[in-house]
Amino acid sequence: MSTTPAAASGTRRTPTERPEELDRTDPARHVAESAEAFRNWGRWGDDDRLGTLNFIGDDERVRAAALVRRGASFSLSQPFDMNGPQQGWRRRTNPVHTMLDTGTDAAAGTQGFPHGIGGADDVVAMPLQCSTQWDGLGHIFDRGLAWNGRPAGSVVTSDGDLVTGIEHAASAIVGRGVLLDLGRFLRPEPVDDDADDGAVGELPDGYAITTAELEACIEAQGATSAVGRGDLVLVRTGRYARALREGWNGYAGGPSAGLSFTTAGWLHRTEIAAIATDTWGFEVRPNEFDDAFQPLHQVVIPNLGLTIGEMWDLEALAADCAADGCYEFLLVAPPLPITGAVGSPVNPIALK
Repeated sequence: MSTTPAAASGTRRTPTERPEELDRTDPARHVAESAEAFRNWGRWGDDDRLGTLNFIGDDERVRAAALVRRGASFSLSQPFDMNGPQQGWRRRTNPVHTMLDTGTDAAAGTQGFPHGIGGADDVVAMPLQCSTQWDGLGHIFDRGLAWNGRPAGSVVTSDGDLVTGIEHAASAIVGRGVLLDLGRFLRPEPVDDDADDGAVGELPDGYAITTAELEACIEAQGATSAVGRGDLVLVRTGRYARALREGWNGYAGGPSAGLSFTTAGWLHRTEIAAIATDTWGFEVRPNEFDDAFQPLHQVVIPNLGLTIGEMWDLEALAADCAADGCYEFLLVAPPLPITGAVGSPVNPIALK
């Protein structure tokens, strides 16, 4: 795979360098300006519930289905168990899996079934965004407003998301997937310094991926990674690879490479349907302002209407794409149709 001169020479920006000029002291102004510039309110009507998922139509799904040639299937989900990434931030816990009936009960004859039949049953309790998941359109508000300019208080109540609940996307997220492996592209070989900031194919914490780097990665990977209307874009930073190797170590809520705030225009201009990353928070952390929390979320979810996926396992898929040079595939990633939910677990399947 070809690389940019910077990547090939082993040099790169450091996490403290800003990819484009941002006033670190004024996140409110940048959020307001970007929200106004890239807002999609009314684009699909006042009653819209899907946002940019509207870019995927029947024709797009037919073309995506034609990408399946080998029959290779990749699950892009992290495990859902008590050893997961969560460490209690915002009361998020890892899944708690409890058995209601077991083989022990059956062997003891305590289940009350006739003619020797026995069985097992179980239950899971978990936050809906504790592992591989989608952020729904009701997940983030911008200054009191939800997607399409609706008052947040009339959209999401104690009864759930009454307007844009994740159930409305249950059949929508099937289409052409594209992997942009920024980890391999920007870090194809060891860097000759003493910084402990990740291995080959892994970006250091705090690295803000720019629009120029997204486009350079597309060019380097070739025609199969071209990004356009209706695509489901997957961005690999290598952060999950490091978690697999070293343990969670702040994976949930901690520092990470991710998309720069300045990519909001690219996310709008390309007309992609959704985007997912192998990180906890999608955008770079720490964020690019002195006092901010997930400002790119604030622009793209309630203003663009963009569905965001986080904590995806892209490792096996990325290895296969690097091996065969094909970075496009059919992606089937429906959320669970949990009525009124603002997010959902998902087991995304990439088919090549």
